[in-house]
Amino acid sequence: MTKQRLTSEETQRYNNKGKGGAFAKANYEETRRQAGYVNRKDATQADYDRIGFMSGLEVHQQLATDKKLFCNCPAGKFHESDDYDAEVIRHMRPTLSELGEYDGTALMEFKTRKNITYRVKHQTTCTYEVDDTPPFPLNRQALDIAIRISLLSKLNIVGEVHITRKQYLDGSIPTGFQRTAIIGVEGEIPLRNKKIKLIQLSLEEDSCREISDIGHNRVYKTDRLGMPLIETVTYPEMVNPDEVKEACNYIRFLNRSTGLVRTGIGAGREDVNVSCRGGHRVEIKGVAHTRWIPELTHVEAFRQWSLLLMRDKIKQRVSKENWQLAHKKINFFDFKFDYQPLVNARDQKFKIIAINLPFFKGILSHFTQPGQTFANEISDRLKVIACIEKPNMTTSESLDYVVNDEDWSRIAQMFNASDDDAQMLFWGPEDDVNTALDTITERCMMAFDGIPPETRKSFGNGTTIFERVLPGADRMYPDTDSAPISLADTYIEELRKSVPEEVIERYNQLKEWGTPEDTYTYIFSKNLYPLIYKLVTELDCNPRFAVALIGHTLKYVEGQNGANSAFDYNRIAAMIEFLKQKRLDPRIARKLLPEVYLHPKLDFESALVTIGFKAISENDLIARIPFLKQKFAEVAMTNNRANMVSWIMGQLHASATGNIDLKHLCDLVEKHI
Repeated sequence: MTKQRLTSEETQRYNNKGKGGAFAKANYEETRRQAGYVNRKDATQADYDRIGFMSGLEVHQQLATDKKLFCNCPAGKFHESDDYDAEVIRHMRPTLSELGEYDGTALMEFKTRKNITYRVKHQTTCTYEVDDTPPFPLNRQALDIAIRISLLSKLNIVGEVHITRKQYLDGSIPTGFQRTAIIGVEGEIPLRNKKIKLIQLSLEEDSCREISDIGHNRVYKTDRLGMPLIETVTYPEMVNPDEVKEACNYIRFLNRSTGLVRTGIGAGREDVNVSCRGGHRVEIKGVAHTRWIPELTHVEAFRQWSLLLMRDKIKQRVSKENWQLAHKKINFFDFKFDYQPLVNARDQKFKIIAINLPFFKGILSHFTQPGQTFANEISDRLKVIACIEKPNMTTSESLDYVVNDEDWSRIAQMFNASDDDAQMLFWGPEDDVNTALDTITERCMMAFDGIPPETRKSFGNGTTIFERVLPGADRMYPDTDSAPISLADTYIEELRKSVPEEVIERYNQLKEWGTPEDTYTYIFSKNLYPLIYKLVTELDCNPRFAVALIGHTLKYVEGQNGANSAFDYNRIAAMIEFLKQKRLDPRIARKLLPEVYLHPKLDFESALVTIGFKAISENDLIARIPFLKQKFAEVAMTNNRANMVSWIMGQLHASATGNIDLKHLCDLVEKHI
């Protein structure tokens, strides 16, 4: 290999920063600065325009159907215990397509040599789901819901539903593919400052729930498998992280506004596609919380931008064609290793491999994400592809620097390495070593090209890790087991009649009622607008009171006590109706709601007793005013009329609440003092 030395400026900079961890930390900070990374709270639109931020969404929502999509198993029943009736074990292997090609994702999964175990409970799983029976006819209840939501999204409904197979190669679907059908195309949703175009809405079956993924063993539960869900896909038209969150929230609110989708943990998930100028689409899979989206998209866009800067730096030093790593097995006892994972590797009789990476000085400690470097990109792939659990490697540029300078110098001498090379150690079972070497080589080679197309797993702090190679564009093909379904215009128009008003119209109505900004997300995510609308229009509640009761009081009660599946939100309307029939002030509902929420079967009369409520007439309250007026004169420092009214109201407040409008009571106090 012909070596192109570092520039004198680079060499001087490295020499000034010293060896080991000090150099790694300094280089990390320097490359972070070069990438222009800023914290999200400090970022402006100019920062996102500079790097060419671009993002799109794939929003998934389970539908509230009785049965699964292609069989008669019940939908929405989950097994929280660890018991199961049977296990099915499968291994994935790639097959040639009709064009004589292998899918990149299939090849990657094959390298992992995974044992895929499915834990089956007979109440929620049948032979269709383990690929031993052809599919049943498509669930028409699910189709109806998907069409209604498509209409609400202003999508054009297809004339004929064609069921296709979408390759799913991580083992989460036993067949290796997901049955899916496009229902609507080319729609749009409104945001505050722009409209976002929708590519399509698809109806598809959900995958298994992952239980564990350790080493070469991955375990799934099949209770969620086959449940109907919709996937709404946007064009990549969001140009900053807040727009991505806003668009995602709108789609989720729109879905829930129908009252026809499931809510709760796992019922809604989104995949977020992110790229920067000159980068490549990277898919962040299974984002569970929309509040994570801004930080995730921000960090991912800058990760790509930093990797592009790293690519340019490498290509200035050496060509991809002339680059090649070297490796050697080493003996633990020839070095002074005291890093516990290396000690454990010795005890487990793992192989320890040293690697020399020519011209990679400053590359392994190159900033990628907050607290992470390019070395993390390699370690992530070793975990996923070679199935070597973390920690699985360390480098001469590790930020924590767990191997001393003397040992790194000896390793460098083993390869006759130059000063502009970097070294690495990894360890694992002998059977995984060759796969690990291939993985390291492949990821380093990708560094010459820029951004590898991949899917990544999200974390709440905004960082991501490698999950798998991005599937190819030709992953979908017709399902020969399912006949097309024609959609008559009359059928579509009949469904259109049951489509609710748009989310933006509901938002505007809430705004007109003076709804606080901090309640919108809760109200829409729980689909509580219809309840508020009923309180205002049918039960003649003051809009501000109705919104506060739901958006503040109910939210607080749920937050303090946790979810209560036995509680029906419509019981709140029944409670208000009861109070009005009893001629009680509806505002006592704020005290009554916690009891009604915690004890859904408790009748309202008993709930009033529980909170200590006693019925008192207006005349009885008025009769107390003279005594309280006299008492105030005895205890007050100054006989001020305004202070007297305030004090008397304070004395009567507890008894009056629920019996009389407090504003009316104040007028009575003013009149009788």
